[in-house]
Amino acid sequence: MSQITNHMPTAELQALDSAYHMHPFTHADGLAKKGARVITRAKGVWLNDSEGNRIIDGMAGLWCVNIGYGREELAEVAARQIRELPYYNTFFQTTHVPVIALAAKLAELAPGDLNHVFFAGSGSEANDTNIRLVRTYWDVKGKPGKKIIISRKNAYHGSSVGSGSLGGMSGMHAQGGMPIPDIHHINQPNWWAEGGDLSPEDFGLARARELEEAILTLGEDRVAAFIAEPVQGAGGVIVAPDTYWPEIQRICDKYEILLIADEVICGFGRTGNWFGSQTLNIRPHIMTIAKGLSSGYQPIGGSILCDEVAEVIGSVEFNHGYTYSGHPVASAVALENLRILEEEKVIDHVRDVAAPHLQKKWASLTEHPMVGEAKMVGMMGSIALTPDKASRAKFASEPGTVGYICRERCFANNLIMRHVGDRMIISPPLVITPDEIDILIDRARVALDEGYAQVKAEGLWKAAS
Repeated sequence: MSQITNHMPTAELQALDSAYHMHPFTHADGLAKKGARVITRAKGVWLNDSEGNRIIDGMAGLWCVNIGYGREELAEVAARQIRELPYYNTFFQTTHVPVIALAAKLAELAPGDLNHVFFAGSGSEANDTNIRLVRTYWDVKGKPGKKIIISRKNAYHGSSVGSGSLGGMSGMHAQGGMPIPDIHHINQPNWWAEGGDLSPEDFGLARARELEEAILTLGEDRVAAFIAEPVQGAGGVIVAPDTYWPEIQRICDKYEILLIADEVICGFGRTGNWFGSQTLNIRPHIMTIAKGLSSGYQPIGGSILCDEVAEVIGSVEFNHGYTYSGHPVASAVALENLRILEEEKVIDHVRDVAAPHLQKKWASLTEHPMVGEAKMVGMMGSIALTPDKASRAKFASEPGTVGYICRERCFANNLIMRHVGDRMIISPPLVITPDEIDILIDRARVALDEGYAQVKAEGLWKAAS
């Protein structure tokens, strides 16, 4: 079947979408008035919408299309697997070839003794799995009181009730009875917004030591694990000061609590290594994976466990799983995606070509009057918008007001760049070329200029008192 290129007029598609489709993280009435942007096809780092606009995707979908759009190899693998074995479960002492091959490949790629994979359909599901894994682990070891999982404010670990509880997003916690019991949050290592007069180095240590304080306050005999993203993604690409992660590692080692690295965004090349844990020298007991595992071509996620945790869990019947754990089509597509990342040296391209070029261009955005900080690790970056760079001031307007204006100017200039509060963030496909990076930055500059003019015109160029 050929690609569908003819479709209804955009307004009719938007009307149908509004009538029947409920969007994630969306105010439905507001979207209905505005109309959703209808994406019709994609290739490489480029999207096309129903109006014929060609858009550069600075977010790789939702941080996930690492190898870019339109890879025929993945379509062929999916079609072949659908014909051969479209579905079978991995319950009831049963397995299949794609999931065996994928688990073995992940064990090869993951650092240290992270050799065992429990598959899920998404990062949210995998982090729900992790809640049960760590509590079961301590129960089997004769410490059933160790149930508390410590996370960070403004962290994102998914949007199900369990994973949303692990995350520290206050807007999510305001709906649906979250967080669930025995989840505790400490402050994030966001020096720009929260560092005050401390140096980044001292601030990093202070924020890491909040973990130790929480363990001592809550009781070492009650704390099961600490979960964190190597770089906070949806929280605004928050890069911790260099002192932060070594101190976190020391504390986890000292108190023998399990360390979970949520690699859903940072994994599979995003930071210039296979995993963000390698980039930041983190030694986790469990890693959460999804997104770049299949470059978004199929929904798949999982938890990679170290030998000791897997051995303990394996000594009992772990009453947990999903219908689509290790789905054969998703597994086959993920395996082909990993082959492409490896054989085409995509991570080398990130480390040696794309990331250095993007880093240089991204840092130059601090020349703009509205941009204070520019942070980047590998192929994920953020800029902080501010009315006063010297004092790192926030805008007097409701947080996110200025960021939203800039986001809308990005969209108007055919660039997908998100805002988180008054930070602008990017995470482009890893295969982006230097020439495409130049286009992305040029469009970002235009959007910032237009946003700056609008902020001034609307009287929003005011610092919070």
